[in-house]
Amino acid sequence: MIVIKTAAEIASMRRAGRVVATLLQDVGAKVRPGVTTLELDQLAGQVLERHGAASPFIGYQPAQARKPYPGYTCMSVNEQVVHGVPGTRRLVDGDILTIDCGALLDGWVADGAWTFAVGTISAEARELLQVTEQALYAAIAASRDGNQSGDVGAAMQKVVEAHGFNVIREHTSHGVGRELHEDPHIPNHGKAGTGLRLRTGMTIAMEPMVLAGHYATQLLDDEWTVAAKDGRLTAHFEHTIAIQDGDADILTRL
Repeated sequence: MIVIKTAAEIASMRRAGRVVATLLQDVGAKVRPGVTTLELDQLAGQVLERHGAASPFIGYQPAQARKPYPGYTCMSVNEQVVHGVPGTRRLVDGDILTIDCGALLDGWVADGAWTFAVGTISAEARELLQVTEQALYAAIAASRDGNQSGDVGAAMQKVVEAHGFNVIREHTSHGVGRELHEDPHIPNHGKAGTGLRLRTGMTIAMEPMVLAGHYATQLLDDEWTVAAKDGRLTAHFEHTIAIQDGDADILTRL
C-alpha cells in the first residue's frame, strides 16, 4: 500500500534527511586508507546519537533473512553492491566505499547512500562514481507527479548503459516513511511510459546501483552482502525524495 504524505509529514522526514546528510558528510570525511569499516560504522552511530536519531538498519530483519542486520550502516567495498556488513576490513588506497545509512527521528525514516573514493582511485572507478551520481539525478528529474515508474527506471538505465555499465536487476528504489521499506518499488531499469503512476506526496528512496561489469550478483557467506558475481567494481548513490508536480524535493541534503 502506497502512503501519500502530507506537507507536515514531509517536513518531519526532511529533519531525518538532514541527519542522514550530516552522517554522510561527517563519516565520509573520515574515509581514508587504514581505517576499518567497523570504525566508520561506530562513528556513524555516534553521529546518529548526537542528533537524537536511531539507525533503522541495526536489528533489521526482513522475512527472508535468518539473522538481524548487525550494523548502524551498510559499508560496501569495491565489488560489494549493497548491504555490506561493517567489520575489520581495513580500507586501502584505490578502494571505493559505499556508505548506506538511514535515520529514524520522531517516528520518520530517511535513507541515503554515497560512494566515496579511498585515496587515489582508478580512472574506471572515477567514471563509475560520476555516472552513478548522474543516474541518481536523472532519476530524480524524472520523478514528477503524473510520470510513471518506467520513466524513472529508463532515465537511470539510459545514463548508465551509455557509458558501458549496467544497472542492478534484483534490487530497487523503494518507498520510505514510517518504515524503512514501503511501497512502491521502482526498478533501476524500465521502459518510459509504463508502470506505476507517480503522485504528489509519495516519498521514495531513489537509489541507482551500478556495476562496471555484468549485472549478475551473488549473496556472500555473511548472508547480507550482495556482490558483483564477476568481481568488478560497483557504486551506489541514494537520496530520499518527495514527489511534487514540479521538481522532486530532495530531503536528504543539507
